[in-house]
Amino acid sequence: MSTHRHQGIIKPQRRGWGRVSLVAMASAALLLGACGGGGSGGSSGSQTAGAGDEGTPQSGGTVIYALESETNSGWCLQEAQLAISGIQVARAIYDTLVQPDESGEMQPMLAESVEPNATFDSWTIKIRPGITFHDGSKLDAKVVANNLNAYRGKYKARSPLLFVFVLENIATVEATDDMTVTVTTKTPWPSFPNFLWNDGRLGIVGQAQLDDAKGCDKNLVGTGPFVKKEWKINDHFTATKNPDYWQKDADGTQLPYLDEIEFRPQPEPSQRTEGIQTGTYDAAHVQGGDALIESQSLADAGAVNLIANSDFAEVSYLLFNVAKAPFNNADARMAVAQALNREEANQLLSKGQQKVASGPFAPGSMGYLADAGLPAFDLKAAKTHVAAYEKATGKKLSFLVPFFGNAEAQATLELYQSQLAEAGIELKLQPTEQSAEIDRAIAGDFGALLWRNHPGGDPDLQYVWWQSESPVNFGKFADPEIDKLLNEGRENADPAERTKIYEELNRRFGSELYNVWTAWVKWGVVSAPKVHGILGPDVDGKPPFPGLATGHPVSGMWVDG
Repeated sequence: MSTHRHQGIIKPQRRGWGRVSLVAMASAALLLGACGGGGSGGSSGSQTAGAGDEGTPQSGGTVIYALESETNSGWCLQEAQLAISGIQVARAIYDTLVQPDESGEMQPMLAESVEPNATFDSWTIKIRPGITFHDGSKLDAKVVANNLNAYRGKYKARSPLLFVFVLENIATVEATDDMTVTVTTKTPWPSFPNFLWNDGRLGIVGQAQLDDAKGCDKNLVGTGPFVKKEWKINDHFTATKNPDYWQKDADGTQLPYLDEIEFRPQPEPSQRTEGIQTGTYDAAHVQGGDALIESQSLADAGAVNLIANSDFAEVSYLLFNVAKAPFNNADARMAVAQALNREEANQLLSKGQQKVASGPFAPGSMGYLADAGLPAFDLKAAKTHVAAYEKATGKKLSFLVPFFGNAEAQATLELYQSQLAEAGIELKLQPTEQSAEIDRAIAGDFGALLWRNHPGGDPDLQYVWWQSESPVNFGKFADPEIDKLLNEGRENADPAERTKIYEELNRRFGSELYNVWTAWVKWGVVSAPKVHGILGPDVDGKPPFPGLATGHPVSGMWVDG
């Protein structure tokens, strides 16, 4: 088995990256994390304006950061429902055991090293010494083991939602000495270090927060660069500099640079962009569509800084419910796939800035294929499949899409509605509250959903979404071939073999059409000209991770004096 070791982290070579009640809660958490209702967006490559050589970082100052939503459930991480906005706040308060570098390879963070045995079913995690939590308690093997057990549902004080299924392949977690944790797994698991990162969600919390029965969601104790000061729901979350933070930059300067960071929820993308111009905000997330187009125009004029890319991108798509009519019928799925003119939608919705998706794996990711077999727009062929469906069922091809989202999401669906109508397909839109959309997804009470998920990284991270028996396989497809490929990809340590496996998985999606992939999502961070260091400090001597789909570090942000 061919592997590559660096700084103690094992990295297969790649580019990238009551049960009913429990399932309902976990599904809700994962649904929110998947960011359903995403509109247009996506691009290949990066755009940076006002960055480059940003000068010498200065310590001090405050940044007001606008996010796309509030995280009402708080940050009891094992039980939290974190989409990108929640992850962004979590990354200010908590650190993870590992973190990705520029190429997406996992490097040490709170862990000093993560090493497997020869068969990849036992992992030794050495904890970095000398680190304390915000309350002064020590980071050691016991609290790390308690965290990992809590995430996987084996710690009495916590009732996890998200990670019971994600970490189901772990067999045991033990503190084997004061600074060593040993994890055994049920099968060989070469990609295990990626699960210690898991898109920035697997932060390590202090023992006091872990055991807090009533206030775990708001009494936050991490090792991260900032300490929670105040949280007023739907208004602001303020955090101040951690004076005892363990990280320094390459010149030996104490991180973080900022004295304070304040996050404010602002669901309307245009208001975030406008707020940068008026001075209401200093930085903001923007995703796809008009807000990103406007931000790029402002950046070209030198009015703002902008970092925007689809590196390690999520994919937006139509998610079919294949457990019920009409999409339990292959002709129905093929008809919709061929009736959607995705290239036209790209031009109309984002002026061509996005890249139309060929599958779930973005360029640069293991498993990517320029052509995975997803049918191209062909109105005549679509009409043929509509006729075949109607002959077989005696029913008109019609389906319901409940959706919760902004005006851009509605515009996307209305365009799809008009395109499908040309082929004789009826797409019925039903605006709904977010909680109702969650309930429908869990119950399978939908024909299709407008969806955004699967940020790049190791493709094994997608196992929970696509495995037949997973409660968060919302499309409800049961495909033995996909299950076989998922298991082979998980257990194989050979990068070349894994690449072939995930390419074949990509082709399987292209042939079976459980989803219609539309675009790789493009995220950006727009900021005032005085704000720098968005991507953070170097990671283990390498440039920082460029992906923005799950937020970014804030320890390296700084402002002109």
